[in-house]
Amino acid sequence: MGEAKRRLEKHKEMLLSCAGVQTMAGKVQVRWETASAATPMGQLAYFIQFLHLTGLWSRWLAGCPLTYDSPNAPSIADVLGTWMLSILSGHRRYSHVTTIRGDGVNPGLLEMSKVVSEDALRKGLLRIPEAAGTTWLDGHLDESTAALLDAAWILDTDTTVKVLYGHQEGAVVAYNPKKPGRPSHSYHTYLMAGLRLVLGVEVHAGNEHSSKHGQPGLLKILDALPLAKKPKLIRGDNGYGTDGLMAALEEREQPYLFKLKLSKNVKRHISRRCDGTDWTDAGQGWEGKEGHLALQGWDHKRRVVVLRRPLTGEKVAQEESGQLMLSFIEANRKRGKEITGYEYAVLVTNTSYEILSLGQLYRDRADAENAFDELKNQWGWGGYTTHDLHRCQLAARAVALIYNWWSLFVRLANPEARREAITSRPWLMTSVGRKTEHAGQTTVTLTGLHAHFAQARAALTRVSALLQGWVAETAEQLPDPSVWHRVCDHLKRILAGIEGPPTHRLLGNYADGVG
Repeated sequence: MGEAKRRLEKHKEMLLSCAGVQTMAGKVQVRWETASAATPMGQLAYFIQFLHLTGLWSRWLAGCPLTYDSPNAPSIADVLGTWMLSILSGHRRYSHVTTIRGDGVNPGLLEMSKVVSEDALRKGLLRIPEAAGTTWLDGHLDESTAALLDAAWILDTDTTVKVLYGHQEGAVVAYNPKKPGRPSHSYHTYLMAGLRLVLGVEVHAGNEHSSKHGQPGLLKILDALPLAKKPKLIRGDNGYGTDGLMAALEEREQPYLFKLKLSKNVKRHISRRCDGTDWTDAGQGWEGKEGHLALQGWDHKRRVVVLRRPLTGEKVAQEESGQLMLSFIEANRKRGKEITGYEYAVLVTNTSYEILSLGQLYRDRADAENAFDELKNQWGWGGYTTHDLHRCQLAARAVALIYNWWSLFVRLANPEARREAITSRPWLMTSVGRKTEHAGQTTVTLTGLHAHFAQARAALTRVSALLQGWVAETAEQLPDPSVWHRVCDHLKRILAGIEGPPTHRLLGNYADGVG
């Protein structure tokens, strides 16, 4: 009786696995495979090669403070590999891990035995001690950027708000421009401008969004950098033009450029400076005039630059009768039309740059908002939320770290321009990959879905050749980071024109030329 039931179940499974489906092109047979060595992220093999040959993956695993007591527990590679694959896939929730559990290729390439469940991932992160986990991820964030800081670079600091919907630790109603009244977390972030790499990130409660809460993290990063690698400038918006932060930077002789809030005293300074015609071109329709200002609470005067540009467009005015009237703002001096009003901004700095350069330098700070948008909407900063703040800290740092790794890998493949994840992941990661094994040889066959699959193949094979060439040039006696430093030297050379240190080669045959 039992055998008859098994035969019946097997017959039903066979019928379901190859069922006919009626389509506009006629009837087709659809075959279901419950287990297959296939993946929707076939091109990820090249990124895994990048992590392997540079030693980034092995060092990340070796330093992880996660430990298990049970012999049935998953391995560290299973937990961290699941975490990384989920982040790379653009997931925002731990529950999304379910969508990659059928990947039959990439887990094996990472030497994982399986993709763990969402509960196992959450519980695994909970077992990581808070202080040790933060130190571990901060160290790898530092490693992902330290070798690139030889070029002149700018540090952008800012705070972004993460909206919360549950009962999380630190979920406090505070400043929230998108959804006022909704609890949130504050992400204090320190970015390397240009490359848009994350130097560090700290998650605070929603009401700890001011610069004084991000100042300790910023100073910690600065103090850890050697003099030759310190930023040429630190930029921030009007939340960072505070006496406490500027005094700390001045004590360290660190150049800065911040925007001031338009407080009563700042407006009074603008009114005193707006007279006269000695305004200097500040670029893109702005003009500027510099001076010195000591606000209440400052212990000395600082250099400030008042920027203004004529208002354009239209405005709505209300007459005494209550009727709303639309009037147009005229700002064309060449035609002799009267300028109705100006838009003002006030910058404070301890540098000697001229007004034109300062205006452009601060406008370039807007690129930091693009990095925040990418990290929150295309990566996992908008999700991976747990009840405790500890795992939120770990998730924010892990997303930033894998974002850095992927950004540098994509820049190797496409040095001409930076690509955000919304375009780079479909181009360089997404294709159908099927793994086959024969005579001890493993082959991953890729079937492209992207229109520029041929260009992706050329870019990825070029990166693979570069990596293997650097491995061949590296002596076995040298440590793993030597390949990673060659990657960074290559990026500095093609992006900033900075030559790397001379290559040290081992001597050849010592007997050559010897009698």
